[in-house]
Amino acid sequence: MQLFINIVRGFCMALADSVPGVSGGTVAFILGFYDKFIGSLAYIVNGTKDERKDAVFFLLKLLAGWLIGFCLSVLVLGKIFNTHIYELSSLFMGLSVFALPIVIMEEKEVLKEKKQNVFFTIVGIVIVALITYLNASGREAGAVDIAHLSVGTAVYIFLVAMVAISAMVLPGISGSTLLLIFGLYVPIISAIKEFLHFNFTYFWALVLFGLGMIAGILTIIKLVRAGLEKHRGMMVYLILGLMLGALYAIVMGPTTLDVPKPAMTVKTFHPIFFLLGGIILFGLQKLKGISEAKQG
Repeated sequence: MQLFINIVRGFCMALADSVPGVSGGTVAFILGFYDKFIGSLAYIVNGTKDERKDAVFFLLKLLAGWLIGFCLSVLVLGKIFNTHIYELSSLFMGLSVFALPIVIMEEKEVLKEKKQNVFFTIVGIVIVALITYLNASGREAGAVDIAHLSVGTAVYIFLVAMVAISAMVLPGISGSTLLLIFGLYVPIISAIKEFLHFNFTYFWALVLFGLGMIAGILTIIKLVRAGLEKHRGMMVYLILGLMLGALYAIVMGPTTLDVPKPAMTVKTFHPIFFLLGGIILFGLQKLKGISEAKQG
């Protein structure tokens, strides 16, 4: 049963990682296995033999579910992202908004004790909003051609992948949201979709993206783990700020499409899809309860 639960956990993380909004790290946080997830990644790098063995088995179970969820998500999203962007953006908004009270309740003791760290919430909001604004005003959406790589494009893909995977690991802003901000979400999702259909036009771009992800994980894991252990209050407030800032990134998401569309407004907002995001998170919370009951 534990094998099934870990596969489902990975599947849920993949669904979150593949769409802008809540990160896979947030899902792990909500489902109560984030510390084990981060610890396992850290043990792979510098754990003992037994710690590394346990970490590998745990992460392989998550990876099995993650690969299933990500491939299914990419195959579906690749077809509907451009045509139903406002419905999807409303869903992403719901995932993000309803995740906020869950994270607050999970960490309420830390938040009460460390109220002075609310400054870091403001920092998180500013970081995401500023990146989103600068990207929207400073470069044309969809301008990155990953089929014909130049040195500059290759470096850009590698660095953005590093940043994006760091966000996927860290609860808060989704790595897909960052890809959206930097104009790489649609190109990468489309490239993965083509690769799954045995079109290898984007092979080297995906290799660079994968190498960037590995570099990002190796760089961020120690920092995240140390931050959560030594400065948890500061980290949780920062995470909340990143999540709040992600709402602005989601609103601006339609402007990053290959054929840019206006930012989401009240008129293009879809309440039903917004509420669906809340229902999904409620289901994840129920899954957490089942998992804890089984472990107990």
